[in-house]
Amino acid sequence: MKPYKFEPYLKPTIWGGSLIAPFKSIGASEENIGESWEISAVPGHESVVANRGIADDVDVGLTLPQLIDKYKEQLVGRKVYEKYGNKFPLLIKFIDSRQDLSVQVHPNDELAQKRHGCAGKTEMWYIIKSKPGAKIYAGLSRKITPDEYEHLAKAETVDGHSPMQDVIATHESHQGDLYFLPAGRLHAIGAGNFLAEIQQTSDITYRVYDFGRKDANGKPRELHIEQAKDAIDYNVYSEYRTSYDSTLPNSELVSCPYFRVNRVVVQESAKIDLKTESFVVVICLSGIANINGINMHQGETVLVPASENTLFIFGNATFLTATL
Repeated sequence: MKPYKFEPYLKPTIWGGSLIAPFKSIGASEENIGESWEISAVPGHESVVANRGIADDVDVGLTLPQLIDKYKEQLVGRKVYEKYGNKFPLLIKFIDSRQDLSVQVHPNDELAQKRHGCAGKTEMWYIIKSKPGAKIYAGLSRKITPDEYEHLAKAETVDGHSPMQDVIATHESHQGDLYFLPAGRLHAIGAGNFLAEIQQTSDITYRVYDFGRKDANGKPRELHIEQAKDAIDYNVYSEYRTSYDSTLPNSELVSCPYFRVNRVVVQESAKIDLKTESFVVVICLSGIANINGINMHQGETVLVPASENTLFIFGNATFLTATL
């Protein structure tokens, strides 16, 4: 079973930019593309198998849930299939922020299941490019109570500034920076960031503050101040940026109950065994390479089946790998 490529879902947004299409080397008629959903099982936006260069490929056109139903543990791994069935557990995106995104928070599994009947959302960001002065907002800069949060979130915005902005920790953004965002952490992507996002399969977002922005109809976008109150982690942490050794050819970035992510740099060739019984998602950040018989280039993402998850790579490229 060779790796699978999927058709990307290009999502226009009011804050999106123009970097995704050229990064992926594709033509796109949409403007302000904020997100490219590379691998998705979110209902209504399930990824569809694309041409992999295999003659008479009978899997082309299948949705990701259909593909899992066809191959089961061969594709995702026995333990993954037993836990998730035909529901793929990860959502993989590229995000291009021409403007600041809203300040938001995601519920944990328990709260999301209670309110929405689905998983919560823990995620991570890897900064691919950032403009000078770009910011990432993640976590609290000082201790606040739930009632204080509600007061700040509902306070009037003056000259485009909300008191809510004063309690969100602000970080200078640089290429290669890593942010792990467990469910409950307030966060926002600042203008001028282009990044890869790996998250649980969930589209539940509570928007807390939106910089007074209007939607396409000229109306303020909906906020979820009350819903977010019980979802926020009010603890203050000493560091919100995650450190890793960027000099290594294979660096572990994140290891949590929902995903394990590595950064891999290959020069000429490499054999990589991530020692997992699960599938492996491979995201190409730069360069060109062949992985397990499939050619890929910057901006492409492939799903490597669990039955063939030792990576044989030929080329010169940098990747993120995500597995369970």
